[in-house]
Order: sequence, then structure tokens, then C-alpha cells
Amino acid sequence: MSRYSEQPLSFDSLKTVPIEARGGKVRVEHFAGTYPPGGGISAWFHALPRILAGDSLRGVVEALRRARENRRAILWGMGGHVIKCGLAGVLLDLMQRGWVTGFVMNGAASIHDFEIAIAGQTSEDVEAVLPDGRFGAAEETGREMNEAIAQGQREGLGMGEALGKRLESLAKPEYAPRSVLASAYQSKIPVTVHVAIGTDTPHTHPAALAGAIGETTHRDFRLLCSLARGLHDGGVYLNVGSAVVLPEVFLKAVSVVRNLGHPLTQFTTVNFDFLQHYRPKVNVVERPHAQSGGQGFALTGHHELMIPLLAAILIDLYA
Repeated sequence: MSRYSEQPLSFDSLKTVPIEARGGKVRVEHFAGTYPPGGGISAWFHALPRILAGDSLRGVVEALRRARENRRAILWGMGGHVIKCGLAGVLLDLMQRGWVTGFVMNGAASIHDFEIAIAGQTSEDVEAVLPDGRFGAAEETGREMNEAIAQGQREGLGMGEALGKRLESLAKPEYAPRSVLASAYQSKIPVTVHVAIGTDTPHTHPAALAGAIGETTHRDFRLLCSLARGLHDGGVYLNVGSAVVLPEVFLKAVSVVRNLGHPLTQFTTVNFDFLQHYRPKVNVVERPHAQSGGQGFALTGHHELMIPLLAAILIDLYA
């Protein structure tokens, strides 16, 4: 006999409903299929469950298909890890196949890409060199990037175009095809680079000119705003691996375009990352579609797996 004055509630009068009347969000027709041996990536893709990330990946692939078919903008925003993971070749192949109309980089992505072009290597061991202040002290990187940016300021170029132009003569032939900056410049595909002063190692080099850095990256912001107009009615913006800078830059670009009277509705945004952070979630996936239609997707996974996977699906289905 319990000593408590309050007794457990009786469930005798609880009302129930038939399961058919209740319904269910998950049905057997949503389940994954089995992979047929030798079926290839398209068979794998079609066998995915029509649930959660499986449906999100389908939505991204379909949005990209429509965008390419209808000649709408497909803009790839990328953080530094996308380049460090060795994905430049994958992205450049997509570019040649018409799946890219512009690249959007943060400063880290541009640095790693520039170093790949001139030296075939990047990504220093920070813990080993930070104690004595050698972190970010690579002479060629700081000198050449800053000189390119200063020259770009004099010529009225944005930072991305200025870096690509410098690599036309500076990049080593065996490495240039692995560089987004170099290859996109050759193909006349716009690259914009968006930096915050002090976030990037070239800012610590004696050749750094704050005015040139500011003016060229601001020109690229204006260029991004121009490119973003092409997202209207079916374009796709993908944010891959930038947790802060590019989501903030993109949201301001969306606002500028609309402020100037250009329609910007019914487009798709995607955030790829191995962790879903606050700013990409709200500034890329959610806010751009408030009261304007369109859709946003968030897919979680390592870049070195997810981007080649997406590329393989696009190529296998729509080569």
C-alpha cells in the first residue's frame, strides 16, 4: 500500500483511434530499396529511403538539375576545408559540365587554393609553428597574394579575379589544373573572395595593404550581389564548409539585391557541413526563403565524402 496521498491516474477511459485513421508519416513505400550488384551510383541513389536526408539529397539534385536546364545561377560557396580536402578537381569538373556559374570563397579557401597552385601543397602544422610565431609566415604566399591584390586594386578587379590573374603566370603548370582560382579564371567563371581583416595569414605579411584588401573584397561583394540576381526563380546557392563569414555575406547579398528592386524568390539554398552551425542554418537554409518561397536543405557529412558523392550522382544521372 502506497503511503502517498496522490494515486496513479487511471487509463481506463483513454480514447484510442484505428491506426488507419491515425495515419503515419513513414510508410513502407518510403523505405530504402536494395542495391543491385553493379548497379552504379544511380541505382544507389534511387534506392535511398524517401525519408529525411535521403529526400533532402533528392531535393538538392533535382534543384541543381532544374537550375542547369533553365540556365539559372548555381553558386558554390566554400570554406577552406573544401580545398584542403582535395576537392578542387571535383568542383572544376562540375564547372566544365555546367554545374557551376560562380564560386564564392572565404579567405581561407583562397589561401589554400593559391598555395596549391604555386607549390602543390598547403595546410601548415599550426601547433608546431605557433609557439615561435612562424604560423602564417610563408613568404611566397604572403608576398604574391598581397601583390596580386594590390595590382587588382589598381586595375579595378575584385580579389578573386586578381588572384586568378596572378596565377595565370605564377602557377606551376603541373598544379594549375588543381586550382579553382587559376582554372576558373581561365574559363572566365567568376570567383569572389570575402575576407575579414585579421582572419587570414596574408594580412600579417609586410606587403599587406589594408586599402587594397578592403577595396578588392568589397568589389567582390558587389559582384556577388550581381551574381545573386541570377538565383531568382530556380537558382541554387550551396554553402560548403563556411560556418560564419560566407553565411553572413550571403544574407547581406540577398538583402542588397531585394533592396535594389530585383526579384529574388523561389530559389534553393543548401548547407553542406560535418556539423550544422547556427549561422548557416538561419542565414542560408531558412531566412532567405521567409515570405519569398523557395526551399533550403541541410546535409551533414564530411566534405571529402559528400561533395564527390553529389558530383557522381549529377554526372551519372545527367552527364
